[in-house]
Amino acid sequence: MAMLADVLMYLVSEPTLSARTSANDEQDRVYSMESRLPSVYVASLDLFRDEVLGSETGSIDPESANVLSVVIGVMLEQIHMERSGDIIDKSVIKACTNMLESLHKEGEENEEHRLYSIFFEPKFLSASRDFYMDEGERLLRELDAGSFARRTVERINEEVSRCRSTLSDTTGWKIESVVNEVLINQKLPEAIRSDSGVRFMIDNERYSELKDIFELEARIDPRKTNLTKAVQQRIVDLGTDINKAVVLAADAPPAQQDGEASADKTKAGEKAKTSSGNQHTFAAIKWVQEVLLLKDKFDTLWKMSFKSDQLMQSALSRSFSDFINSMAFNRGSEYISLYMDDNMRKHIKTMTEDEVDQVMQKAITLLKYIQDKDMFERYYKKHLSRRLLMDKTASLEMEKQMVGRMKIELGNTFTSKMEGMFKDMAISSDLTANYRDHITKLGDVDPNRVELKIQILTTMTWPTEIMERLSNDVMDGTIHRVNYPPEIELVKASFEAYYAQKHSGRRLTWLSNMGTADLRARLPSKKAGKLSQVFEYNVSTYAMLVLLLFNDLPPGESLSFEEIQARTNIPEGELGRNLQSLAVAPTTRILRKEPMSRDVKPTDKFFFNESFQPRSMKVKVGVVAAGSRVETDRERSETEKKNDGNRQYVIEAAIVRIMK
Repeated sequence: MAMLADVLMYLVSEPTLSARTSANDEQDRVYSMESRLPSVYVASLDLFRDEVLGSETGSIDPESANVLSVVIGVMLEQIHMERSGDIIDKSVIKACTNMLESLHKEGEENEEHRLYSIFFEPKFLSASRDFYMDEGERLLRELDAGSFARRTVERINEEVSRCRSTLSDTTGWKIESVVNEVLINQKLPEAIRSDSGVRFMIDNERYSELKDIFELEARIDPRKTNLTKAVQQRIVDLGTDINKAVVLAADAPPAQQDGEASADKTKAGEKAKTSSGNQHTFAAIKWVQEVLLLKDKFDTLWKMSFKSDQLMQSALSRSFSDFINSMAFNRGSEYISLYMDDNMRKHIKTMTEDEVDQVMQKAITLLKYIQDKDMFERYYKKHLSRRLLMDKTASLEMEKQMVGRMKIELGNTFTSKMEGMFKDMAISSDLTANYRDHITKLGDVDPNRVELKIQILTTMTWPTEIMERLSNDVMDGTIHRVNYPPEIELVKASFEAYYAQKHSGRRLTWLSNMGTADLRARLPSKKAGKLSQVFEYNVSTYAMLVLLLFNDLPPGESLSFEEIQARTNIPEGELGRNLQSLAVAPTTRILRKEPMSRDVKPTDKFFFNESFQPRSMKVKVGVVAAGSRVETDRERSETEKKNDGNRQYVIEAAIVRIMK
């Protein structure tokens, strides 16, 4: 202080200001600053820095050689105590910070040369790094991944708050970088992979903890690489489990009750066969439902934990696509089409408009994940054609809306043939109405005349699986024409003549395998006072041809499988399936089979079942449609072969365009 007083006295006795006395007033003076000398304030700070902070402490510790080292050591010790949970006097630390920020290195007066920046901040960051290295190890050892993430967030907030209230704001981003590097970059990946990490959080819907993980990794990596990989792996694992479970469910033997008596073995066997026939289809629909539930789960996760991040959404989509299109599971296209087929047949009848819209949107979402979209197109066209031709669709308007959504998503080329199918149905409806008007105008219409509902199909529009059948399977290059009864042939010839007048040059080929018929049967009544009752059977065209054979058959006589096949010329496979529906199915045994067994053999005989009494006035005899079930391995191989053939044409056309 004596030296500082001497300096101030020197400044008073030997002023650095030039004075000029006015003639009128000796008291008035004008002063100017000497540019080469510092101000009194700056000189005082320099003296304080050199004489006070720079003075030796007399300690043998080289880190405490002067007062500045002691001050910095005390500040770091106080900050360490606060980090450890102790209460400190923050005002003292703030005062020391202000002091160090006010003092500069000799001859330099800018922020980079403040004593705070030169001496305190590097030691503070180094001490912080050491602290958080130990802290990270301790947290990983003592806490689960969720608590680790939450504690890391708290530490970052604490450091930011400390810099704002106690230290300098300029240190904020630097200490954040230290915490990011040590706790996030070095320790967070280990927390993500731990037993309590991302996999556990996903399985137990720990959305807030996943949000912490997401926000932490986003601080150091905009792509969130570690988190993304963990989430993608979990999706693939869960999806693979769904694939395996569905395959096992489809291949498992049908469940059978233990309490069945031996006398009911035949009936139980038939029931088991029916269950087995539908088992693969049920498994396919369940697969889609499980995938949709998984999709909903991760959509919720994406919104609540990942802030609807677009990069994360792309990663989730890739993972769904990976397990849906995996080489070990190549049924996604068929299963999604079957799911749509199942909903369009029956479920949308009981749904509200919003629920139907959700089903459609979910189906389109799954369709986006399919890589072999041409395979899906082939399956969907086959299922759609059967719904339209067999009048199985619950709503034609909904069918058109679904195709419209596909058109928006996949383009005009993808849906052009489907739209052509709807166009054919509309034209056929008008044609049927016009034909009925034509018959009415002829006069003297036979009341027992067969009514005809026609559906004209364009060859290039409808699936080849249907068009190749030609109402009679094509085997070994030979077309097996079905033999129709005279009354049916009469109606066919009449319509062909009418159609030829409307469209000359066109040839009609009848597809009996896709048709249905309504038959009225007069059966003896079991009710007192009633001789007979009229029942109505809805059957396939093939079943109609079989039943009409028994019209003129004397009571008690039978027809063998070979005789029925010879008279109708129905393909053996189709005939066997229809006879199973007419003679084996418990609820529709219009015929009686000897010997009674599940399988139909060429030597089996069939009788008219006079004891059969329908439960209702209208009886629907269903036949399992090939297009409404999961394909066998052989059928799937044939479908893939046909699809590969179509791809070859597309590839060749693309090569020609490129070469040109």
